Amino acid sequence: MQILTLEYKMINDFDISQYLDSKEMIAEYLSQVLEDGDMNALLSAIGYIAKAKGMSQVSKDTGLGRESLYKTFAKGSSPKFDTVLKVLNSFGVKLKAIA
Repeated sequence: MQILTLEYKMINDFDISQYLDSKEMIAEYLSQVLEDGDMNALLSAIGYIAKAKGMSQVSKDTGLGRESLYKTFAKGSSPKFDTVLKVLNSFGVKLKAIA
């Protein structure tokens, strides 16, 4: 009789913020998320980018409190558009409408 032995390995969670290290990567990531049209995904994406940039730095650049930034981009939040624009501007990213 043959005995099957299974080996368990830890799999780390994927953290996109590790790869968001340039304006080009950030712009491409946001473009892909915007294409899907999911507002919650967009807010999460902005939160990941803020994490990659450093929430303290984003807070300093925008004049918004660090704690309020965490709440702003938490799941289920409904931030004001001007807040979202301030944060996007702090990333060096602009929104552009194309017809």
